[in-house]
Amino acid sequence: MDEFPVNRRDLMAAAVGLPLLGRPGPSDDLQAEAQPRPVDADEALERLKEGNRRFASGKVRHAHQAASWREHLKSSQHPFATILACSDSRVPPELVFDQGFGDLFVVRVAGNVVASDVVGSLQYAIRHLKTSLVVVMGHESCGAVTAAVQALQGRDDEPRFISDLLKAIEPGLRDLPAGLKGDDRIHAAVEANVRWSMRQLSGVPEGKLALDEKRASLVGAVYELDKGAVRFLA
Repeated sequence: MDEFPVNRRDLMAAAVGLPLLGRPGPSDDLQAEAQPRPVDADEALERLKEGNRRFASGKVRHAHQAASWREHLKSSQHPFATILACSDSRVPPELVFDQGFGDLFVVRVAGNVVASDVVGSLQYAIRHLKTSLVVVMGHESCGAVTAAVQALQGRDDEPRFISDLLKAIEPGLRDLPAGLKGDDRIHAAVEANVRWSMRQLSGVPEGKLALDEKRASLVGAVYELDKGAVRFLA
């Protein structure tokens, strides 16, 4: 007997050329095998770049999202990269890089700030999940960074815990050129904040050790909301 009996819904879907619903598609296993885990940080970075190019051009694959792939991940996970990103609802890393379940280990916090729990999560990814690439990704028009810029200008009327968050961002913005104003200042502040987070991570003893021993590479990036493109920092 057919393990997946055809029902009326499936027949209707087939009639209009849609994939059958509620069962593994014929290409699911092929998708799982087509791209083995990157062997190093360079390969991992290139996979992220390829995925973002697909996303920005509207040619996403949506791989590793089918039921059969989720079943494959029940007992373990093997993400190939770790992403520290902002909590902004417009910047979900899995979508931005066109990746699926089990591909990325993602830590998200407003302003991609570095705190002890963030460092602990990243250390876990490097030590136990063996991810060889860590990406700190900010984004244009970041609300947390904008608020931190305003706070440095004496316009901080936020409640306590938001103020604490802004204070974690401010040290990285103190060297912004005085002549930058408006959107140009926010643009520069977003990149400066990414670099500040990277400096903090590379300064943590275990993080520094991982980088020195080349167990992990640290890369900065900025997501452009209007284009859907990720700009990796030199």
